[in-house]
Amino acid sequence: MSAIETDVLVLGGGPAGAWAAVSAAALGVRVVLVDKQRVGIASAAWGHRPWQVPPGAARDAAIRQAHRSGGELGDPDEMHRILDETCHRLGQLAAWGRHGGRANYFHALRRRLHGAGVRVLEYHPVLQLLVDRDGVVAGATGLRADHQQWTVRAGAVVLATGGCDFLAGGSDIHTGDGLLCAAEAGAQLSGMEFSSAYDLVSAVGTPVTFEKYYDDAGTELTDHAAALDVIALGHRVYGALGDLGGPAGAVDSFGWGPTAATAGSAERVSGAGAAVSTGRMGAAAPAGRVSAGEAAGSVGRVPLRPVLRGTVGGAGGLLTGADGATTVDGLYAAGDAAARESILGAAHAAGGQGGAWAIASGVWAGAGAARCALERGVPTTAHPVPGAGLNSRSRIDPRAVVGLVQEHTLPLRRSYWRSAGSLRDSIAELDALWPGAVLELGGAGPVRLQARQAAALLAVARWTKYSALARTESRGMHRRTDHPGAAQDWRVRLTSGGLDRIWVRTGADSRVQPVRAARLPVPRGRRPDSEDHDVSPDIRRGAGQLSGLATVRSDREVTELTGFRRTPGQESAVVRGELAAEPADRPADPGAAVAS
Repeated sequence: MSAIETDVLVLGGGPAGAWAAVSAAALGVRVVLVDKQRVGIASAAWGHRPWQVPPGAARDAAIRQAHRSGGELGDPDEMHRILDETCHRLGQLAAWGRHGGRANYFHALRRRLHGAGVRVLEYHPVLQLLVDRDGVVAGATGLRADHQQWTVRAGAVVLATGGCDFLAGGSDIHTGDGLLCAAEAGAQLSGMEFSSAYDLVSAVGTPVTFEKYYDDAGTELTDHAAALDVIALGHRVYGALGDLGGPAGAVDSFGWGPTAATAGSAERVSGAGAAVSTGRMGAAAPAGRVSAGEAAGSVGRVPLRPVLRGTVGGAGGLLTGADGATTVDGLYAAGDAAARESILGAAHAAGGQGGAWAIASGVWAGAGAARCALERGVPTTAHPVPGAGLNSRSRIDPRAVVGLVQEHTLPLRRSYWRSAGSLRDSIAELDALWPGAVLELGGAGPVRLQARQAAALLAVARWTKYSALARTESRGMHRRTDHPGAAQDWRVRLTSGGLDRIWVRTGADSRVQPVRAARLPVPRGRRPDSEDHDVSPDIRRGAGQLSGLATVRSDREVTELTGFRRTPGQESAVVRGELAAEPADRPADPGAAVAS
């Protein structure tokens, strides 16, 4: 088919993608939004009341609590900025919703997309990013519902495809496809070690949230983490139906719970970083599942089971700047696809925090992409970035790849309780599989999509394992049995990237210096790793956070190498760059913060 041309292409139709499209369209640019299913259907952030606390003492208290729960890796200044944006945009959304009556969040925002002239393409999963002759991201290509190819050329792209839950919930939505696409173009990631979030869900399918947990003896457990510890030891955990966390009274105009959004009512964040929503969108129980009322009359308490959320419930994702720009020119990221350490730190993603981040990051990325497109224009030619799982024929069953990835990610012994031994074992097996995924996965039509998703799951699993091995402490959701305590010198963020060779280094978030994507054609079915680019020295320390610059610039400067067996013919390493002083001949950065 002929390529569609637009100014801004948004990949992903959850709240972050929708807000990005609306924000970009407000600046007068043409916008196309594509989603792998229906817009708004599968996002983790739709069903929760976004974290919104007006300025004042309540907000200050909420931010202090969130900062503590996140292991002091979050950025209180950024939390204020996110809350400001969220409150402003939800006010706008309420005004838009009144035009159609008491519409809920999703329908109000979807109507706004239509009113803004955004072209929406549903059931259009993305397979590859496009880059121009200079390596700047210039669109994307993928499959339509009829398995034919679609192509959109654009002046800038917003990646809002969500995170990766390793198919733990049975849905093929959160498979990390966008993260793989971005990494193949040379993008860097951050916080991938914070990918071990588990939800406790009813073993009988009751669609409710519990505020308290109990063991076999009926003893109340202190928090979400204590409940997971009990399960990891082989015992059962229950939720009592008298402790349901659902709405108990009036709802607001979007179908959420009580309208007061204070530090204690919208979300209760435990010391372990787990969140319990007291205002989940009301919804009927799905067919075949037990409703809360039916369960209350029959069992009284409900057995719970852990379900891995991966980066969907964690903080890891693409490294972005204040305007959502990634480390690759022309590419922006929002929502779960972007690293959320600024708001979550090392904590489990609370429903409200995730909802607020989706709004704020979507607005910023959409506006940043629109400004980029207006300055750059739409390139006349672009070519796909080569990637894994895209061969014309498949010599590996994607299900075998998925099975191995799940074996090393889903069990509590693999992701909740980590150690150097278990992580090195996982890395060795996952690394050994990667060359085959690059050279042997592929096919046509739906098989091609399955192969691509399997490659993405494998790539994300490797980034999480390498990052977890590099962080030799326990903080927030990241728990090391061989390093059980939090270390003061580990109050830093880890960036990561690479495909054939994974790298991890200490670094900091904030403003990043864009780099170019891969420019030259590479042999079919395989691509070299992107350059190991440095993070810009123009980085502001987050309030209350010690953070440093990445100092590893080449293999000669590697200061620490983990010792596990390498796969024959493959170079793999976890690299930790020690913090270093600036060279004497480099002028001091006047914008850098001074440690207190």
